[in-house]
Amino acid sequence: MLLGAGAGDGLAVRVGDEELDREALWSAAAAVAGRITGTDAVAVHGEASLRTVVAVVGGLLAGVPVVPVPADSGVAERRHILRDSGAALWLGPPQEGVDLPVLAVDPSERSSRSLPEPAPEATALIMYTSGTTGPPKGVVLSRRAVAADLDALADAWSWSPDDVLVHGLPLFHVHGLVLGLLGALRVGSPLLHTVRPTPAAYAAAARAIEGLDGRLPSSAGRAGLFFGVPTVWSRVVRDGAAARDLAGARLLVSGSASLPDPVAEGLRAATGQAPVERYGMTESLITLAARADAPRRTGWVGTALAGVESRLRGEHGEPVASDGESIGELQVRGATLFDGYLRLPEATAAAWTEDGWFRTGDAAVVDEQGRHRMVGRMSVDMIKSGGYRIGAGEIEAALLGHPAVREAAVVGEADDDLGQRIVAYLVGDGIDPAAVIDFVAARLSVHKRPREIRVVDTLPRNAMGKVQKKLLDGARP
Repeated sequence: MLLGAGAGDGLAVRVGDEELDREALWSAAAAVAGRITGTDAVAVHGEASLRTVVAVVGGLLAGVPVVPVPADSGVAERRHILRDSGAALWLGPPQEGVDLPVLAVDPSERSSRSLPEPAPEATALIMYTSGTTGPPKGVVLSRRAVAADLDALADAWSWSPDDVLVHGLPLFHVHGLVLGLLGALRVGSPLLHTVRPTPAAYAAAARAIEGLDGRLPSSAGRAGLFFGVPTVWSRVVRDGAAARDLAGARLLVSGSASLPDPVAEGLRAATGQAPVERYGMTESLITLAARADAPRRTGWVGTALAGVESRLRGEHGEPVASDGESIGELQVRGATLFDGYLRLPEATAAAWTEDGWFRTGDAAVVDEQGRHRMVGRMSVDMIKSGGYRIGAGEIEAALLGHPAVREAAVVGEADDDLGQRIVAYLVGDGIDPAAVIDFVAARLSVHKRPREIRVVDTLPRNAMGKVQKKLLDGARP
């Protein structure tokens, strides 16, 4: 079964102050499943609530493709997703722009209805990309791909029912929904969702684990597994008391962007460990991850998961050396890959090489041990300056090592002499541009130093904390 056995004792999921044990969750989800069976697809309002959990699980029990809709989506985006996905029902509270029949989800409803397990190749989810290069595209993910990814991550992180998972990530993205909800249910790991990923909420959840003895499945221990993104971990480090409350965690996991060295070191000092990092996309799910039993190397997202292969290719399709320095496009293939973009055969075909590898569009380096470091998107993070090919991610990591810099985003801007000049947008206090440039030049090759520093109040980010660099154009102090 994709989600593991429904019956059993103990807590399954808590969202904020609301919770369900495993038997109650499956019974509530079965009630939803009984009302939607046979539907082409259902859209779920992706708010952080128990209603969302029950709606998603109900769709998966019924074998109906689930379309998670971002809770913060605008009306135009919401309408596009509903129209494009072909969803026939809206599961969740009424929202502007929703002209589908609305099915209210009640977590207290119960049903004993039993439904057959859908085929592994059946569609589990239709998740929409961020739409940075046009309207969001529907990514079709099979039950087989989701199961393969979660099993590979359980192996990499020694994830078991003995863990209590804590996170406050959105329930409409891969990290929060697939890993953070479906992963917990498949593994049998109780989930504490904090609604928002604040330091205080994570600290409170860490303390709450100690008081769950009577609420955990009979086999569960009290080992904390915490998911976050670099922005979350940075805020945790700045809140020293919250960071110390995480000292009893078994494993911290970071993803969606590279983890800065100062944040990793701050967590190590407060908790005794730095997070493991991982890499993935909506189209591929998680394909690379640092293992729980391997030495931590900040900024490196580990090796290919079981069932996944990776390779690097240059601009003309040539192999790139696995020397830890040479940059190429990351390409992957394996069991976790999507089935294609919904009703977009040309876009689907363009995403794959002729010999069957998915083009991630991300730039990376690989070392001799097969460990990967991501340096950004090929389209916006590969900078060609003075005849050199430079990854923005490497410069950002160096900038974040400066004590005055809290956030950094590096872009290449047109330059008559260099082709592109390196420009850094920084958030921090008391930033001296000349000193920061010298700081980078002393740590990286001189040609990788920023030619211009722009200090800003904030960097534009999406719901997962990723910087939206295209919104930086023209952003000057």
